[in-house]
Amino acid sequence: MKSAGISGKSGSGPESDRELLAALTGTEASHERAVARRTRRVVAASLGVMQDQKQGLRRSRSLALASILLVILAMGPFVWHVTDDLIGGEHWSDMATQTSLWVCILLPAVLAAALVAGWLRRDS
Repeated sequence: MKSAGISGKSGSGPESDRELLAALTGTEASHERAVARRTRRVVAASLGVMQDQKQGLRRSRSLALASILLVILAMGPFVWHVTDDLIGGEHWSDMATQTSLWVCILLPAVLAAALVAGWLRRDS
């Protein structure tokens, strides 16, 4: 069988004819199948990693939301006490009113600090 190219060029001759014939007849299918399997495994592993990252993000959001709700529930009685005392004519210098005011100021500040620390830790 004669090659179609010029005899001095690389890629012509009986070896290139055998490679071309093997590619056309599909004798390299086992190699292509192995490459497809490896690619499928890599894609599946990447999908698993991405799903784990999404679950971690959801878990962090749910914990942040739960902590916000707990702080709001914990602050409710203190806010009620401060409002009742101030409407009832109590003074700002009353010890119970001052304590409730400090709780109403410090609980949200501690929650905000915890949320910021969590966001900074996640970003680093």
